[in-house]
Amino acid sequence: MKFISTIALQTSRNLQKTWPTQFMTLLTVSLSVLIFSFFFLIYTNMINTGEKLGDDLRLTIYLEEEPVLEMQAQLVRKIINFSPVEEIRFTSRNDAFKRLAIQLGDNVDVLDDLDASFLPPSIEIYPKKSLNTLAQIQRFSEYLSTLPGAIKVQYGQEWIERFNYFTKLLRIIVVLSGILLIMTATFMVAYTIRLAVVARQAELEILRLLGATNNYIRTPFLIEGFLQGLFGSSLGLLALFFLYRWIQLRFTGPGILQLVDFTFFSPPIISIIVTASITLCIGGSFSSMRKFMRI
Repeated sequence: MKFISTIALQTSRNLQKTWPTQFMTLLTVSLSVLIFSFFFLIYTNMINTGEKLGDDLRLTIYLEEEPVLEMQAQLVRKIINFSPVEEIRFTSRNDAFKRLAIQLGDNVDVLDDLDASFLPPSIEIYPKKSLNTLAQIQRFSEYLSTLPGAIKVQYGQEWIERFNYFTKLLRIIVVLSGILLIMTATFMVAYTIRLAVVARQAELEILRLLGATNNYIRTPFLIEGFLQGLFGSSLGLLALFFLYRWIQLRFTGPGILQLVDFTFFSPPIISIIVTASITLCIGGSFSSMRKFMRI
C-alpha cells in the first residue's frame, strides 16, 4: 500500500512540474486520435455502404436469341466457374415486355402497336454482396461479354468506379493517419517524459544511490504514459462522437446519409483504439526511461 501511495505521489509531482508540456502532449495525442478515427469511421461506413449497395447490384447480359435449356445450363456453369454469384435469372422477351409495361404504368398505351420482339432476352446476375465484388465487377463484366450470344453487358459502371477510387483513397488516408498517430503518440510522449526526467534528474540520481530499483523509478513515468494514452484517446473519440452527432442532426432526412447508413464505432472498436493509444504512449515512456537507466 505504501508503495502504491509513493508511486501516486511521484506521478502527481511529475505532472505538476511539467504540466504545460503534459497538456500540449495530451492535445496532440487527442488530435492525432481524432484525425485517425475520423477517416477510419468514414472508411468503415463506406465498407458497410458497399455491402448495402451490393444488395441491389446486378449485371445484365443482353443476348441475341433466347437460349434453350441446354444453353442456359452451359451459361450458368461458365458464369459460376468464373465467380460465385448469389443468383442468376433468365429473362425472356415476353417477360421483359411485361416488366416494361408495369414500369410504364399509366403510359402503357405506347406499347399497343408493339410486340415483345423488339426487346432482347437477357440474363440478370446478382454478384456476392461484398466490397471485393465491387472491385472486381469490371473484370467480371468483361468476361461476361465474351459469353456465347452476348450482345452487351450493362451495370452501374460509373458509380462503381468512383466508389472504388474513393474507397482506395480512404484506405490510404487511414494508413497515413495511423502512421501519424503512432509517431505522435510515441515521440511526443517520449519527449514529455524526457523533460520530466531532466526536471527531476538530481532527485532520481539520489534515489538510485539510495538503492531504489529500476521499477520503482520507472513506474511513475509509465503511469504518465498510460494516462496520456487513456485521456488523449478518450478526448479524441469524444470529440469525434460530438462531430458524428452534429453530422447526424445536420443532415437528417432523405439523402446521402440515408444511403450510407452512417453509424458510430462499436464498443470493441473503441476499446481497440483506446488500448492501442495507451500501448503506444506507454511504449514512448518506456523508451525514454530505458535511455535514462543506461546513463
